[in-house]
Amino acid sequence: MNTNLIIGLLLPFLGTTLGSAMVFFLKKDMRPGVQKFLLGFAAGVMIAASVWSLLIPALQMTTESAGSASLLGKASWIPAAGGFLLGIFFLLLMDTVIPHLHTNSTHPEGPAQQTATLAKSTMLVLAVTLHNIPEGMAVGVVFASMISAGELGAAGTVSLAAAMTLSLGIAIQNFPEGAVISMPLKGSGLSRGKAFLYGTASGIVEPIAAIITILLAELVVQILPWLLSFAAGAMIYVVVEELIPESQDGEHSNIGTIGVAFGFALMMVLDVALG
Repeated sequence: MNTNLIIGLLLPFLGTTLGSAMVFFLKKDMRPGVQKFLLGFAAGVMIAASVWSLLIPALQMTTESAGSASLLGKASWIPAAGGFLLGIFFLLLMDTVIPHLHTNSTHPEGPAQQTATLAKSTMLVLAVTLHNIPEGMAVGVVFASMISAGELGAAGTVSLAAAMTLSLGIAIQNFPEGAVISMPLKGSGLSRGKAFLYGTASGIVEPIAAIITILLAELVVQILPWLLSFAAGAMIYVVVEELIPESQDGEHSNIGTIGVAFGFALMMVLDVALG
């Protein structure tokens, strides 16, 4: 595992860790307006990353791959569309079977028997962990695309710069997410140290999911377009199911929408300028 790959896999986790560390510096709970902006910002980053870093490369990879014309013809969109829908329904399944509690919500989701026995802090961490899975997959699959292109001697649709850009973008949006989870944990009665550790632990799933995705892609290179679009679908599910509703929760405000705009624009600029 080379240095660039290690850095790329750990950047998102570092973002979550640094964000969780804000629990030591913020004396009071995060203001609702700030929290809404940060949630919207994270949503904007994930939407832009899903399009520029995942769906577009998946379409290009299918269209430009050898023999794609004979295999798929005008239906080269099938891996992108199919993988996207599979990602949506995979997260829907995970959302159904894993007990979790969203920020600012009093009604846990998942199997009733498990939600009745788990602590609120545990379900808050599980909610963030659940939505970190597709982010880890996204990082893993873009690095897998870069690696496979290099091994095949092909002009890959995903370069090292593009892979690092996605990793950096997710790390940036993980910073506010880490703060958004650690502060409520402190507010629920945990010490600052435990709130930090729980917030950090929620991000460890990202490098794990990334490594698993890389291993899967290396086994079957042909599934890379499916994995790229699968990760995109899973990320969009998180945006629609969690981030946007939470950014609009409570008293009406446009601050969450403004956050989406800034997050989307930043990730788009990073991807186009650096990727």
